[in-house]
Amino acid sequence: MKKLKLLKGDVLQRKGDSNSKVFLVEQGLLYAYIIDEKGKEHIFMFAPKGWIVADISLIPNKSELYIEAIEDSIVIEKERGSEINEKSIEKFERRIAVLQNRIIMLMSASAIERYDHFIKTYPQIVQRVPQRMIASYLGITPEALSKVKSANIKNNKK
Repeated sequence: MKKLKLLKGDVLQRKGDSNSKVFLVEQGLLYAYIIDEKGKEHIFMFAPKGWIVADISLIPNKSELYIEAIEDSIVIEKERGSEINEKSIEKFERRIAVLQNRIIMLMSASAIERYDHFIKTYPQIVQRVPQRMIASYLGITPEALSKVKSANIKNNKK
């Protein structure tokens, strides 16, 4: 287990790296993403303070995800499977629940519903993340996100 200090833009893990590490965000904000064949970034998850981020690829020792700092951060790096305790199990269960819900939302919810869910899941980062990243996470364009936000504001005024 070791503490790492990251600057905004530092890449903690790249596709193809060993995926034997788990990162606990002690301070700051990370995100995990893939880059498709066309060079487009698709955001898989955000990891604010207190969250765990890891690449649990089925291919042994080969990550599929990039993990990068959105802002200056401090993370605790652990080997996968080390120090399993009640607290780390709870954090991992929370991560799985969020990801499961995200998949269900992507399959069945409207863009407005997905945005509302994003705000409830990540209330502390809405103002800290560029809009293009939120759009990528929701699976919509930045222009569509602007429309969703406008509709959300109108709905909340009612």
